[in-house]
Amino acid sequence: MKVQKFGSASIATVDKLKRVAEIVTKEQGNIVVLSSMRGTAEALSEISDYLYKKNQEGAIEIINKLEKQYIELVGSLFESADIKSVAKELVISKFDYIRTFTKDLFTLFEERVVLAQGELISSELFHLYMQDKKVNAVLIPALEFMRTDKNSAPDPVYIKDKLSALLEEPKGADLYITQGYICRNAYGEIDDLRKGGSDFSASLIGVAVNAEEIQIWADVDTMQNNDSRYVEGTMPIRQLNFDEAAELAYFGTKILHPSSILPAKLADIPVRLKNTEHPEAAGTLISNKTEENTIKAVGARDNITAIKIKSGKMLLAHGFLRKVTEVFENYQTSIDMLATSEVGVSLTIDNDKNLQAIVDDLKKYGTVSVTPDMVIVSVIGDLESADSGISVDIMGAMKEIPVRMLSYGGSKYNFSFLIHKDDKVRTLQILNKSLFKF
Repeated sequence: MKVQKFGSASIATVDKLKRVAEIVTKEQGNIVVLSSMRGTAEALSEISDYLYKKNQEGAIEIINKLEKQYIELVGSLFESADIKSVAKELVISKFDYIRTFTKDLFTLFEERVVLAQGELISSELFHLYMQDKKVNAVLIPALEFMRTDKNSAPDPVYIKDKLSALLEEPKGADLYITQGYICRNAYGEIDDLRKGGSDFSASLIGVAVNAEEIQIWADVDTMQNNDSRYVEGTMPIRQLNFDEAAELAYFGTKILHPSSILPAKLADIPVRLKNTEHPEAAGTLISNKTEENTIKAVGARDNITAIKIKSGKMLLAHGFLRKVTEVFENYQTSIDMLATSEVGVSLTIDNDKNLQAIVDDLKKYGTVSVTPDMVIVSVIGDLESADSGISVDIMGAMKEIPVRMLSYGGSKYNFSFLIHKDDKVRTLQILNKSLFKF
């Protein structure tokens, strides 16, 4: 059994829904996890915002507009007149239900109920489309098995027990359909899985059923070995281990949130990234296997701010570094790179929301200088072996680029450089030519 998750972009139109249907019906017995259709989550969030502001008229306008879009989709998607009628009634009933929340008091609990309708609508319409195509598909509501505990963490024992029971009931199904992202919390209320929600759902389901593979489908090739906007001849990455994938996610691979596939990593279940536009392609396989002494990719993260704290008092001063890092912790600002010397600390952040307040606090400990418009460029792969020569190759390639800071050794999978944004494109091109021989 495989778990196949399709995100909002993959089910954005009638044509894309039909393409997904072709993909999932090529094998039998798999579980299909669906997000809401593209634009729906944003519209439902806007409806909730109007309701919080007690603007029922604004909310109803968005509700009516979204309902019309779904009715038009139903008209184009279904062939059977009977099923088309059922689908239209489904859409109308869902939006009539959303309209019941247009009242004076709107709470967080009610917002989560409204937001959950996106996944419920997409999955129920897709289930009806499978019926239209004479496919024996079974709809398994996520709200009946996906649950979090009092700490808002998934309850794996509950998920496994409930899901196993639900899968036992319908014998001989061609496929099973469920919703991503949504769940119930420990109090039985409708809730969600937060960051990477639908991917997280797929990962949790895969672990619960001991899946052969978890597939995350998007409408693009998800992981390339460099940035194709600036570098010619980039290639899809065919194999990664989970740690390499987590490193790449930081450098702009939006399709995958590292924490969302952690359950799969711990259970040793491979995750494959696939492209709905080219379903025949192998995609990128993420597993616990490592290709030794192999560079997989070069990534860059923009809008980095470098901060240097220089202090004569730091020399042999116990607790100085702790005081500096506590300043960033107080403002919930993560540090990306950090380098120390006898007289100072240099570090980088990618969130400058509280920059001025951070600088003001740091001035208690020394002289502070700030350099904006920096970029972190990282080489990702298995870089640990001292005799492989990889680190020498990387450093040699960077000899023409002014490097402001580097980080190596914190992770065996990451060699990072801090450079100015004006040097970004040249750096990516040089590393691509030197490391991938293009």
